[in-house]
Amino acid sequence: MNTHVTIIGAGLGGLTLARVLHLHGIPATIYEAETSADTRTQGGQLDIHEYNGQLALEAAGLTDEFRAIIHEGGEAVRVLDQHGAVLLDQPDDGTGGRPEVLRGDLRRILINSLPGEMIQWGHKVTSVRPLGDGRHELTFADGPTVTTSLLVGADGAWSRVRPLLSNAKPEYVGTSFIETYLYDADQRHPAAAKATGDGSLFAVTAGKGILGHREAHAVLHTYVALTKPQEWIAAILASPETAAAQVAAEFTGWAPELTALITDGETALAPRPISALPIGHRWDRVPGVTLLGDAAHLMSPFAGEGANLAMFDGAELGKAIAAHPDDIEAALAEYEQALFSRSARFAAESDKNHQLIFGDNAPAGLLNLLTGQEPTE
Repeated sequence: MNTHVTIIGAGLGGLTLARVLHLHGIPATIYEAETSADTRTQGGQLDIHEYNGQLALEAAGLTDEFRAIIHEGGEAVRVLDQHGAVLLDQPDDGTGGRPEVLRGDLRRILINSLPGEMIQWGHKVTSVRPLGDGRHELTFADGPTVTTSLLVGADGAWSRVRPLLSNAKPEYVGTSFIETYLYDADQRHPAAAKATGDGSLFAVTAGKGILGHREAHAVLHTYVALTKPQEWIAAILASPETAAAQVAAEFTGWAPELTALITDGETALAPRPISALPIGHRWDRVPGVTLLGDAAHLMSPFAGEGANLAMFDGAELGKAIAAHPDDIEAALAEYEQALFSRSARFAAESDKNHQLIFGDNAPAGLLNLLTGQEPTE
């Protein structure tokens, strides 16, 4: 195969693709806007599913490395009502199929599995121009250009590559997360630590909730969910000295061990508006270019599939290219046909879960979801 694969974005999906290609001896380069692997923190914990994310890591030859970073006990789930009463307490007995790992640790093992020169850091794409015959020219912020005959957009929600294939743009789903952390929680925040438990915490009512993860080293990672306009969120967080109190005011009357996850936060509250592409997003085959991960099928996080699908996309695309080294268009067509059906299914599931979790009968919908019961009207 003479084609050199150009990947935009060193997220989990792009890295998985590069790793699978590397194992098959197919040359590839990742161009990443961030200046290094340590430019920013990489978010919290991810549950890696046995039917997609773990299969991707197996295809990448990284199962042992993955198992070494699992947060033992992290699959535990607690649901509390707004007064702190326990509605559901599912311990992690080691038999679940969704072990938890930190996104940063997972990204690190993928980066470390690649030759150093395979990732070109500090290369922010500013424009992409089709040249015909499946070739594309990339321009970067620091001036140089690159021409490629196989371009993969693994560049996330606001992809620079997507407009080559589709006019679709992400739209706000109406709910935002507001994120903060508590450290050394068992010693310094014992009530909040006890409420959170050993894994994930959900305390939800209609349109809002306090969600949390216990991470390694007694870190509590909080996501406050509010169904509010983005402008409202931005206005509240524009005043850091009063932001925590104003967000907590949305939970007046809630148990203090829950609101402490907001008011005791030790990092500035960070807005995380949730956007999604249309369910069933697809495009006609365009020679020499395709998408994976959020660039292809950005969805809300309420099925926990985003990172898993990105890695699975990367692995499947890498395997398709390796299986059709002399017919790249056949490889891309095969990959996209499967991509469209699976992403549509999971995007619909995520949207349904969003409505269940924060619907008018919350937390009943969440409890039904976690226990496998059919939702009731």
